[in-house]
Amino acid sequence: MLVLVLDSSTPAVTAALAEITPDAVLPRAKRSVVDARAHGELLAPQVAEVLAETGAKPTDLAAVVVGLGPGPFTGLRVGLVTAASMGQVLGIPTYGVGSLDAIGYAATHPRSDAAPEIGPVLAATDARRREIYWAVYDLTGERLVGPAVDAPAVVAERARELAVRVAVGEGAHRYADVLGLSPRAGLDYPPPYALAELAADRVRAGAPGDQLTPLYLRRPDAVAAAGRKPVLQ
Repeated sequence: MLVLVLDSSTPAVTAALAEITPDAVLPRAKRSVVDARAHGELLAPQVAEVLAETGAKPTDLAAVVVGLGPGPFTGLRVGLVTAASMGQVLGIPTYGVGSLDAIGYAATHPRSDAAPEIGPVLAATDARRREIYWAVYDLTGERLVGPAVDAPAVVAERARELAVRVAVGEGAHRYADVLGLSPRAGLDYPPPYALAELAADRVRAGAPGDQLTPLYLRRPDAVAAAGRKPVLQ
């Protein structure tokens, strides 16, 4: 089964194709560009490129998997709207996966010869405003705490309480000095094939698609006015 994987929860705008077999998730094509200001411009062309690279057509897709965040409002909704639109037009299910969950899973289930981590893992991405989105995972990739958004100093205290040994993600690199943890290289952003792995059982089972609810964790900056003020006031 050929699955389209999307994520726009971080500055990395990602589209990928994965083949889900009865016992594996096989990478087929990937495009990922780091540009926090161009999610809307980049994602649709990336989808077209990965399909063209594999010679696949949209009608060959069995499902769409998308990262649910947490992430900033503007970027995150691009991936979710794209996934929902494609699912509706093609009549295929859409499955949501926590974007931090994909980072935590990849840290504890490396696809290469790298050794898995040996203790709880902190996954952190940049939430702007000097805060990070974060969660902590055990050795199986199961989430222990989070997701949440906090100042790095608050996260550092929670990480010590949970005996976290290593940190991954862009936020872990940006605030390594505050977190007091050595960030692991190569896992700054949600890996698309980890997203596919976390949705694979649902895809294989033909489970009903998810209602794609974004994890914003805080309100958008732009809000509607509460009411009109009298002209003469």
